[in-house]
Parts: sequence; structure tokens; C-alpha cells
Amino acid sequence: MIKRFIHYYKPHRKLFFADMFCALLVAICDLFYPMIAKNIINDYVPNRNLRLLLIWAAALVCIYLLKAGLNYFIQYYGHIVGVRMQSDMRRDMFQKLQKLPFSFFDENKTGTVMSRMINDLMDISELAHHGPENLFLSLILLIGSFVILCTINPLLTLIVYAALPFILFFTVKMRRDMQSAFKRTREEIAEVNANIENAISGVRVSRAYTAENQETEKFELCNGRFVQARSAAYRVMARFFSGMDLCMDMLYVIVLVTGGIFFFNGWIDVGEFTVFLLYINMFLNPVKKLVQFFEQFQNGMSGFERFEQIMNEKEESVTGSETDMPELNGDIDFQHVDFRYKTDESDQSLVLKDLSLHIPQGKTVALVGPSGGGKTTLCHLLPRFYEISAGSITIAGHDIRDISRSSLRQNIGIVAQDVFLFTGTIRDNIAYGKPDASEEEIISAAKKANIHDTVMAMENGYDTYIGERGVKLSGGQKQRISIARAFLKNPPILILDEATSALDNATEMMIQKSLEQLSHNRTSIIVAHRLSTIKNADQIVVITDDGIKEQGTHQQLLEQGGIYAELYAYQFAESSPQ
Repeated sequence: MIKRFIHYYKPHRKLFFADMFCALLVAICDLFYPMIAKNIINDYVPNRNLRLLLIWAAALVCIYLLKAGLNYFIQYYGHIVGVRMQSDMRRDMFQKLQKLPFSFFDENKTGTVMSRMINDLMDISELAHHGPENLFLSLILLIGSFVILCTINPLLTLIVYAALPFILFFTVKMRRDMQSAFKRTREEIAEVNANIENAISGVRVSRAYTAENQETEKFELCNGRFVQARSAAYRVMARFFSGMDLCMDMLYVIVLVTGGIFFFNGWIDVGEFTVFLLYINMFLNPVKKLVQFFEQFQNGMSGFERFEQIMNEKEESVTGSETDMPELNGDIDFQHVDFRYKTDESDQSLVLKDLSLHIPQGKTVALVGPSGGGKTTLCHLLPRFYEISAGSITIAGHDIRDISRSSLRQNIGIVAQDVFLFTGTIRDNIAYGKPDASEEEIISAAKKANIHDTVMAMENGYDTYIGERGVKLSGGQKQRISIARAFLKNPPILILDEATSALDNATEMMIQKSLEQLSHNRTSIIVAHRLSTIKNADQIVVITDDGIKEQGTHQQLLEQGGIYAELYAYQFAESSPQ
């Protein structure tokens, strides 16, 4: 995992090494001060050498000015390295999400994924900048101080540095507890984000059902768990930092006592004693930076671990023999298809079992039947949103597993009941599947979907901002924009999944004409509960939990007097005036 983390430094290695070089110069600047102070105390002041005192004071000013410039570079460009690495990781994660199967999104909450992409990567960015810098500065200062102090008094130096292994042992011992605590904190904040995302998306429903208190209770539950997790993390941090502060304070006592004894015995002079006191400060600073490094390391690496979990997810399967097919015209055949959403291998988990269905080229086939029979699932299998468990699906004799997903989906248009419009303008959403479409093509598609006049009546026309998920539009307007989007894509295969079931009768009749025009001369699969909308289909297929039960035209199925006839009679009776 660390190797993969280091890999992200590679594109920015020049800036990173420049940052590290500046950090080296800062460490060297820090090492100068105690030695200059020693000469001033032992020589220049007792001997009243004002000239050298002023010269070295000026040298110190120059050193500190240089140090200020170097620190500016480190703070600015060091953070730039972290931000660019964060951007690279976010890009890689986003691209990965585009390749993951639908089953991943079935199992993972949107807010949780967003938390990994935003919160986790922010901490990784801080580690990317401060981690190597703090570690590098600490090592340089510790080693440099050790070498310089050894030239003054090796024995006193060894006594002082003998405390370092105990400090490092304490730090390593606390690392495991901190890692566990920070990981749990991340999981809980991800749940809070998921809860907030869910609550905001469904705010209209919660208000309509006066369920604000219920949503608040759910939020408080998640938020309370986060507080508990964060409190546990801070408890570990408190033990860690209080322990470290105790070690530092004891180190001061060791230097004062042992240094005093050495001074009384004449083994060091007052200047050297001062140098030891100054260097012990310098010794404590890198130790504190090491402590910060461990904190950043736990924060960043627990975030990177969650980043890696997504990056290691299996992408949509590729056979290796897939080819691009720009034009997919021909019969569609489902041959002995089995499908299950879960990995459970039992027959009870099968949504579709041994299903075979022939859809002739250019014909309209309607799928009807009770909910849960697998109608929508069947539509999801054709564009390979999910992979079948057994059997095969072919278009013009080509197994869809041998066709690249890109070219397969380019040939399929989908209009669903739950229309998803992207935040932006009407023009953006109509042209979503064809970003380079001309104004004439967009207007033509809108006219075919019977939405052009409505759009032109709006203040900004096609540049009208529709809000998040089209919240500023009515259900009929959103549906017609999705139909216009399909018209512009102009696919040879069309899937209409409950495209009008959520609309009122008047709007449905208007949109039905658009859908009939859209289906003309295309291979169309229609999923419908309102049987009045599919009477003119070339073939109607009745699907239940037990598979396909009936097939035929509207009139043939009525004459059979089976499931379809019963459903039609029931809906007709419901719609008839009492």
C-alpha cells in the first residue's frame, strides 16, 4: 500500500525534491544557531569583541531571512504537491467509479463514496505534504544535533540520546490504537455524510410526510456514533500526547541534572552547557515533528486504505475478445438466461430462470406482468448493466459479451420511469448523449418529444437552469426532455421502462405520441403496467415469477382468456365510470 502511495509522487517529483531540498537547508540553518550562540557566550562577549559579535549577528539575520524564504517555498509549494496528488487520486477514483459494475452502487451509499473521495483524500493530501517533510527534517535535525553534540561531549550526548529509543517505542506502541480509532472515525463520518445526502435528496418527501423529527432522530443517531468514535480517537491521542509531553519534560530534567554535574566537574564550560540546552530544544522539535508525522500517517494512511478499497474493487468484467460494433441491427435473442443479483448459488436467489425470448428486428415487444417478475431486470441485462449467470443474449447472432460495452450501449436508448436529469440547462440534458450536437439537432429532437414550445415559453429557453435533478421542472417536462435525449441519440434499439406510469392521463397521452414516434422502425422493448399503452405492440410477453407465461398480440391474448386478459379486464373495470 505504501508503494502505491509513493507512486503518486512520481509526476510531481521535481517539485517534491525541491521542497525536500529547501527542508534540508532549513534544518542546516537551525543547526547553525546553537554553535554561533556558543561562540558568542564563550568568546565574543567575555572578550568584548563587538566586531565579531555584530558580524555573526548580521550572519544570523541573513540566515533567518533565507530560512523565511525557504519556509515560504515549503509551505506553498509543499502544499501544492499535496493538492496535485490529491487531485490525481480523486481523478483515478472517479475514473474507477465509472468502470465499476452496478452491483457496487447497489451495495454502497452515495454519501459514503463521496466521503472517501473528499474527506479521506483531504487527509491524504496533508500526509503527502507534511509527512515526508516532517520525517526528513526530524532525521536531519536529530542526526545533525547528535554529530555536533558529540564533538562537544560524547558521553553527555549519549546520555541525552539514550531517551530516544524509549520515546520511539512508546510512539510505535500507540500506533496500532490510533490506527484503529481513526479508521472507525472515518467509517462513522462516512455514515453521517450518507445520512445527510439521503435526507437532503428526500427533503420534499420528509416534509410532505411531516417526518422531520424522524429524519432528525436518524441523523442524531449517526452523529452520536461519530461523536463516540471521535471521542475514542481523542482519548487515544490524549494518552499519546500526554505521554510524549512527559517524555519531553523528563528529557529537560535529564539535561539540566547531568549537564549541571558535568559543569560542576569541569567537563564542560558554560557555553557548552548552553549549547546542550539549546540543542535539547532542537532535539525536542524533531521529536515533536515525528509525533506529528505519526498522527498524519495514521490519518492519511487510514484514508488511503479506504481509497485503496475502492481502487481494488473489480471492474465490469471484460472477456478480452470484445469488439466494437458501430451499428447493431438485427434480432435480439435471450437464450436460456439465468440471473441472480446475489452471489448465493441457490435456485431461490434466481431472478430469471431459463428464460428464452425472441425479439424480431424493428418490432415492438411489450413486457407485462406482476411486479418482481424480472421485467426491468431483463432490460438491464441487454446493455450489460449486470452480467447474466447462465445462458446467452445475442443481437444479430452476436453474443453481447463479445461486444464492447461502449458500442453496445451507444446502440441502446433508455427512457425510464425515474428520469434522471443532470444539474445544468435544458440544452445540456438533451445533448447529454451527443455533446457535439448542433442547435438544429437539439431543437429537432425537442420538437419530436413535444417539448420545444414549452421550452421556448421559458424566459431563457434552452439555457434555462433546471436545478438539481431537474427539480424546477414538472414530471411531464422531465419525461419529455429524457425522450428528446433519446431522439437525439437515435439508437437502433430502444428500452422504455415504465416511461409514463408516473404521469397523469393527459400528460401520458401527449407523451405516448412521442414514444410511438420514437419507437417507429426501431427494435423496442416496453415495460408497462398500463396495458392501454401497449395495445399496438407487435408482441406482448407476460412474465411472472415463474418466467414467461403468455406471448402474442393484444387480441390473441385477450382471446386466450389467461393472465393478460384478467389484468386487462381488471384495469378496464378500474378505469370505467361507476
